[in-house]
Amino acid sequence: MLNFDSDRLKEECGVFGIYTPEFEAARLTFFGLFALQHRGQESAGISVSDGTSLRTRKSMGLVSQVFTEDDLRALPGHLGIGHTRYSTTGSSKVYNAQPIYCQSQVGHVAVAHNGNLVNAIELRDEMEANRVVFDGTNDSEIIARMLAQHIDADPIEAVRIVMSRIRGAYSCVVLLPNMVIGFRDPNGVRPLVAGTVASGHMVASESCAFGPVDGTVVREVAPGEIVIIDKDGMRFEQGIAPDRQAMCLFEFIYFARPDSKMYDTSLYSARERMGEELAREHPVEADVVMPVPDSGIPAALGFSRATGIPFQEGMMKSRYIHRTFIQPDQRIREMGVRMKLTPLVDHIQGKRVVLVDDSIVRATTTNQIVKMMFDSGATEVHVRITAPPIVNPCYYGIDMAHKSELAAAKWTLDEIRDHLGCTSLGYLSIDGAVKAVGQPREKFCLACFNGDYPIAVPKNLSKDAFDLSSRIKTNA
Repeated sequence: MLNFDSDRLKEECGVFGIYTPEFEAARLTFFGLFALQHRGQESAGISVSDGTSLRTRKSMGLVSQVFTEDDLRALPGHLGIGHTRYSTTGSSKVYNAQPIYCQSQVGHVAVAHNGNLVNAIELRDEMEANRVVFDGTNDSEIIARMLAQHIDADPIEAVRIVMSRIRGAYSCVVLLPNMVIGFRDPNGVRPLVAGTVASGHMVASESCAFGPVDGTVVREVAPGEIVIIDKDGMRFEQGIAPDRQAMCLFEFIYFARPDSKMYDTSLYSARERMGEELAREHPVEADVVMPVPDSGIPAALGFSRATGIPFQEGMMKSRYIHRTFIQPDQRIREMGVRMKLTPLVDHIQGKRVVLVDDSIVRATTTNQIVKMMFDSGATEVHVRITAPPIVNPCYYGIDMAHKSELAAAKWTLDEIRDHLGCTSLGYLSIDGAVKAVGQPREKFCLACFNGDYPIAVPKNLSKDAFDLSSRIKTNA
């Protein structure tokens, strides 16, 4: 699949689980995944249970491409889990699509996972030495197969055993024939929320998944906690002792949908406040504030409100061109950002523009947008970014460039400004971003900004280290 967002940060995935006697679990899971599509666009999958046996459908592509009416009808049952994926470990192949489906001594088990395990190689080598056979190359299969090994005695105790062995970021949902289980790592790096739906209960990566199925959020699953959903309702148990709370700050800056809530905070409002903080930290004289759509809109509104500089859209975004399976030739590829963003020349020409965006990774996309602004007649382009400079890679579930590719890790601020070709450049500080969210600094993972990794990372660890594709003999 062609993706023109080559300079954008990408989440690993979204997870969804549901138990509802009154509705088809597959259909509600489909709509829940549709709301979580922003968290992953490479593959999608649904597993369901009718109380006795599990059925799974998964494939490469968007949720709407993977499932048809016939597919959903072929997945009967009132329990289900779902997954939408962007690969950060393991290659982008169908054998890595989730949920992962395993046979245990007490029946089938399906697992969907958001995050990354930092001890995946160690665990996989140990399990293969004990003759555990793997079908794929991602770390999520480690969780599924380890769970299947221990689940015959007590499912909750099996989850506790798994949580005691794996290290890293994980928000998981598990489907057994008669229950759905969710659990979250002891640092709470990746989000997970639980609530009610119809006569049942559900769990999902974000609160935005509850609206389309008419669900109601009860609360976030706490770090190290397990949520169990079955015929007796929903209950919570501690799976492993919580560690230092460290939710990813990028969830608030960019990843999560703006209509979601985390830490009981509206993400849209937090992003508006980031724009206000950005205006205070990096004031500028200009004629108009323009967002890079769509993620820059709330912060641009906040910047405009704080400065009194009028807000105006400066470009229109095509939401479909970057999802085509038709490959462009080199001339079209060189058009880059212009295939996705069309400038509104009348809004730009002769103006001093404040261009607000959420982040700069390699600086390639921003460079093209700045050029497009000047080509459209802007007299000045002042770039303002709501994420602090990214100087370290993420090992907890974000597909991020190697350190050597990160613009802020290899260049000074002046060098980045020169590379972008903009009039001025300002990043929001870590303190400014944290203040905008309204939670203490110690409640966030800030590793990509300051190198303080809350979960110890093995030396020389990289995304490539997990890509064990050479072990797969299939052509899938």
